[in-house]
Amino acid sequence: MDAKLRYDPAQIASALLDWYDGHARALPWRALPGEVADPYRVWLSEVMLQQTTVATVRPRFAEFIARWPTVSALAAADDAAVMAAWAGLGYYARARNLLACARAVAGAGGAFPADEAKLRGLPGIGGYTAAAISAIAFGKRAVVVDGNVERVVARLFALADPLPGAKPQIHALADRITPEARCGDFAQAMMDLGAMLCTPRSPVCALCPLTAMCEARAAGTQQEYPVKAAKSPKPQRYGTVFWVERDGAVLLVRRPPRGLLGGMRALPTGPWADAPPGLAGAPVAEADWAMARGTAHHVFTHFRLQLALAITTGDGQSDAAQGEWWPIDDLESAGLPTVFAKAARLGRE
Repeated sequence: MDAKLRYDPAQIASALLDWYDGHARALPWRALPGEVADPYRVWLSEVMLQQTTVATVRPRFAEFIARWPTVSALAAADDAAVMAAWAGLGYYARARNLLACARAVAGAGGAFPADEAKLRGLPGIGGYTAAAISAIAFGKRAVVVDGNVERVVARLFALADPLPGAKPQIHALADRITPEARCGDFAQAMMDLGAMLCTPRSPVCALCPLTAMCEARAAGTQQEYPVKAAKSPKPQRYGTVFWVERDGAVLLVRRPPRGLLGGMRALPTGPWADAPPGLAGAPVAEADWAMARGTAHHVFTHFRLQLALAITTGDGQSDAAQGEWWPIDDLESAGLPTVFAKAARLGRE
């Protein structure tokens, strides 16, 4: 056994699974410990949970299941309805891939494949999601490593190498301790341990089933892991969003199908640039624009965005604009992406 595995992997897995049997989180997409879950529910939840919290996903998952209870039902759904239902769950490319994947599965008979390699061949399913579906929904042995698992493994073995460079090493160590039996339960147990006890701040080591085997705990340095490389600051961008109002309705447009927030309804916007672009890209060039008080702020993965809001009202000046008129009193039903919903609030103040 190498230096990084001072304890029998079977001992680690057994202790963790014993803990999981009594402490597993009750989640709507999960089966009971020892059982395999519905592949559709596992897949849907894993896509929703990417860069989104469990607390946010719980009610949204219930809404999706109520509207589209099977993968075939989702495959037959209207694109716009799914995109609107996705609002607030993060990147809309995931919603587009969700539909593409559902249609691929439905077209192949309506059943998800159990094999990791075949799962990775479906739209929007990468290595982590394929492993999670294979293990949790089909009971296949697969190495499932999310952010929670990374933290548990980094502390368990006191890995000095910083993330993201340490990811291959973490995956290799997770592979070494993943059991052949109850692989799905083991994966979910690792996730639950990271979410409930081995938290980023103030881990509850006294209640952890692996505390006696944890190298970081033994050294009293558990909060120092995982080591992370210094982040470079996110660039700041600026833009202007346009509020064109007529007869109690506001102009909405469809963003291009490809790119950031592709295919979503949105308020018209000009370019997002390194300096405030003013009225560049205004949908009604001859309008009398007034600037709203304040600005809307949003953080994307790769940049920060500050949006000003330009407002115009009246009848004739907006006739040439391309888009659809949406009742202002029912704007919540338009499914605006979060960044545009923030800007819209400036127009309604």
